[in-house]
Amino acid sequence: MNKKLFVGNLPFQTTEQELEEAFSRSGKVISVALPTDRETGRKRGFGFVEMQSEEEADAAIRDFNGQTLGGRRIVVNISRGKSEPALS
Repeated sequence: MNKKLFVGNLPFQTTEQELEEAFSRSGKVISVALPTDRETGRKRGFGFVEMQSEEEADAAIRDFNGQTLGGRRIVVNISRGKSEPALS
């Protein structure tokens, strides 16, 4: 089952290809999305990476959470759906 990861604190110049190449070291990447601001078209500094399996998603979290990418320390965790409440 595919698992979607939230990747936060990304440098604004990060590309989908760069993110896919990095995360592919942890397993099979199904998709990458970098949302942009509707008004300016600029990237918003976060993205989503969908991994092929839960095991590969867990490996990506271990491999990348707290690591530096493009000079910024990134945050990687399991993505919550829009309707899911934030954990306290």
